[in-house]
Amino acid sequence: MRICLVSETWSPDINGVAHTLGRLSDDLLRRGMTLQLIRPRPAGSPHVAEGITAELQVRGMSVPGYREVRLGLPAARRIRRLWEADRPDVVYLATEGPLGWSALGVAERLGIPVVGGWHTNFDHYCRDYGVGWLSSLVTRRLRHFHNRCGATLVPTRDQARSLTARGFERVRVMARGIDGEHFSPRHRDPTLRAAWGSDAHRPVALYVGRLAPEKNLDLLRDTFTAMLAARPDMTLVAVGDGPGRAALEKALPEVHFTGFIDAASLARHYASADLFIFPSISETWGNVLLEAMASGLATVAFRHAAGAELIDDDVNGVSLAVGDETGFLDAAVTLCQQPARYGRLGRAARERALHYRWPAITDDFLAALTLAREMSDETTRPCRI
Repeated sequence: MRICLVSETWSPDINGVAHTLGRLSDDLLRRGMTLQLIRPRPAGSPHVAEGITAELQVRGMSVPGYREVRLGLPAARRIRRLWEADRPDVVYLATEGPLGWSALGVAERLGIPVVGGWHTNFDHYCRDYGVGWLSSLVTRRLRHFHNRCGATLVPTRDQARSLTARGFERVRVMARGIDGEHFSPRHRDPTLRAAWGSDAHRPVALYVGRLAPEKNLDLLRDTFTAMLAARPDMTLVAVGDGPGRAALEKALPEVHFTGFIDAASLARHYASADLFIFPSISETWGNVLLEAMASGLATVAFRHAAGAELIDDDVNGVSLAVGDETGFLDAAVTLCQQPARYGRLGRAARERALHYRWPAITDDFLAALTLAREMSDETTRPCRI
């Protein structure tokens, strides 16, 4: 199968979309698929994706407040020239920015089947950034976009039910996977714990993710503060960066802020902690939660996205109803004082996480693309009398 991936983001960008596309493309290439890529031209030094047969980089612009996040500008003529010369069997639109809309229009005109991905809850982001009044308009635009696709892939069953109830059609579930060798308790590093000022007997609580308003940073701040009050000897670590970092560093001078770190260091940081605190409710999935569970951490999260799919309360983590911020804080404070319990939850968390392997996720991805291609063939096949 010849597959064209259209995305506003790609490695080395650090986000869930780039990570998911990177893992899918690696597995697709191992299976002998031919891949094209259309994306915005990276800012700074040039970067060419590995293993891609044809790559089209278009003009882009940075999102205000997020210099590292770029939107691709419409490029219908260039996309059409590429596809007329090297036609893909199916197109996967990972993002719904101007570039995605442009590619969707060209695919329709050329009769190429399209599958869309739902990787970001843009309606939720409207509320987080103080423009909640735009939420209904954004939802209508996204529905129009996705209902023109042969299918829309979402990561959870709850998301599929929610979108279907709002008029989205042909919604299918494609979860996310984990590399259980890379994210594993075997990467636990006593030297790293010592650098944090901890040892084998004092708990380490970890947060990994963007430090931005949509991640519910106020609750993260309050939870870390309360945990430290309950266990003054514990260590707190925050991995990631973003516009909220400066305020958090000021409010939490005891926390070790690492900024963005490389993949090997990230695996060591997960495995060297004991608890994972994840207060966000903006994710469509939440790769970091699955990574933490695979690394053997006891997690505290809301029953949302991956938290709803993966965590059985007090079996392999602690799960709170969305909106119960007092319960979230209390649960984290209680857990950090119960080493036998968080050890038990962490072991069960890894067992649960290892059910989500990338080859199975790629199978689901290919099944959706194949079905969209077959449906397109049915609609274009001439009638015989």
